[in-house]
Amino acid sequence: MIVTPAPYSHAWLRLPVAYVAQVAEALGARVLQWWDDPYDPRDATVRLVDGDALVWDEETGWRHGRFVSGEKGVRTRLEGIRYLGGGVLPRPADVVGLLDDARYGSGTRLVYRSFTDLHDGFDADLASYAALPV
Repeated sequence: MIVTPAPYSHAWLRLPVAYVAQVAEALGARVLQWWDDPYDPRDATVRLVDGDALVWDEETGWRHGRFVSGEKGVRTRLEGIRYLGGGVLPRPADVVGLLDDARYGSGTRLVYRSFTDLHDGFDADLASYAALPV
């Protein structure tokens, strides 16, 4: 059984880190850098070597576009956004597939859940990535 930390605790804010790290690992040499930005909603940015970036957040999942600006503590801005689809927490290998297949996703913002849904099972799903071998 996976125990999830209390909402807004330090451990809870860090829950997405293992998941995003696994997505970055799946992307391999395409990744320039990545960081998490853990607050309402928890999100993360993966900058790619080609000047694009992927942004994940706990409401809309992954989106891709041209990196405009952002850093840890500052929301990332993208141009030409394409929401990849695949749910809020697709498997890391699936994120690579969605990114590489232009048939998937759209410019329409997808919302799978709200960051205020604190007891919907999402945190347990996130915590399972921390329990997986990287």
